[in-house]
Amino acid sequence: MIVPFDIDLPAGYRVDDVLQFHRRDTESVAEQVTQGLIRKGVMLDGVPVVLAAPLADRPGTIRCTADVDGAVTPALAERIGDALLNILGLRIDPAPFLDAVRNDALLGAVARGRPGLRIVQSATVFEALTWAIIGQQINLPFAIVLRRTFILQAGRRHGSGLWCYPEAADAARLAADELTGRKFSRAKAETLLRFATLVASGELDLTPGPGNPIERIARELLAVKGIGPWTVNYGLLRGYGYADCSLHGDVAIRTALQRLLGEAAKPDLARTEAILQQYQPHRTMAAAHLWASLAPEEDPPGT
Repeated sequence: MIVPFDIDLPAGYRVDDVLQFHRRDTESVAEQVTQGLIRKGVMLDGVPVVLAAPLADRPGTIRCTADVDGAVTPALAERIGDALLNILGLRIDPAPFLDAVRNDALLGAVARGRPGLRIVQSATVFEALTWAIIGQQINLPFAIVLRRTFILQAGRRHGSGLWCYPEAADAARLAADELTGRKFSRAKAETLLRFATLVASGELDLTPGPGNPIERIARELLAVKGIGPWTVNYGLLRGYGYADCSLHGDVAIRTALQRLLGEAAKPDLARTEAILQQYQPHRTMAAAHLWASLAPEEDPPGT
C-alpha cells in the first residue's frame, strides 16, 4: 500500500547534506540514494516500510510516500510521519543557534558559512541508538560495515527488495554468535543485544512523555552495561533531535576545536565539555557545525 505524506521544506534547505548523510554506505542494503531522492527501508510497528522522499533545492511542499507491506493504522501513519521528519532533518530549526552565535569568536564564522545546516536523524530512536552502539570506539568505515551486517542479520526484506532496518524485537531474537562470527567484538554484540532485549521487553521505554522525560531515558540508557555518555548523547542527537546534547567525548569534535583554537593538541574532555557548555541550550547544533568545519563547504561530513 502506497501512502502519501506532504512535507514542507523550509527556505535554505541543504539537500546535499541530507543526501550525503544517507549515502554513507556505498553498498547500502537499506537505503537507496540518488540525486534528489531518498528511499529508506525501516521496520515500524512490526511492518516493513519503505520511505521515499523526493528532495528539491527550493522551499515548498514535497510529496513523500510510504510503501507499506501491511495495514496502515493511525499509529503506524504517525510513526511514518515522524520517521520522514527525522530522515529529512526537520526537527531542529537552525535559526536560533545561528542568532545566538553570529558574532561568537569561536563558532560565529563557522555557523555563518553554513546557515542552513541541520541535524539529520535516523528514522527511529532504536536505529539511532543501535548505530551509536555499533559505532562507538571504532572508525566510521568499519562501523558502516558492521551496521550493514546488523541489518542483514536482524532486518526484514520489503516486498520491493530493499532491506528494512530492524526494530528491537527483531534484534532481540539474534544470538551473539550470529554477530561475532561477522566481525563484531563479543562486547559490542552483547551490548547491542542486551539493549535490544531491554527495549523489546518493555523494561527500557524509549518513548518520551510526561512520565518519561528525555533526562530519565538518558539515565536509564547509562545504566545499561556497555553504554556510556558518548553513546547516549549521540543517540539523543540522532534519535530524538534533542537540542542540547554534549558530544565532548567525540574525537572529531575535539579535533575541530583544536583546529579552530589553533592549538597543537586536542583539548581534553574536561576542557571540551567546558567549551561546549558555552553554547547551551544549542550544543547539538554546535556539534553539527564543528563536524562540518572538518570538511569543505561543498562536502559536509556524515558523522
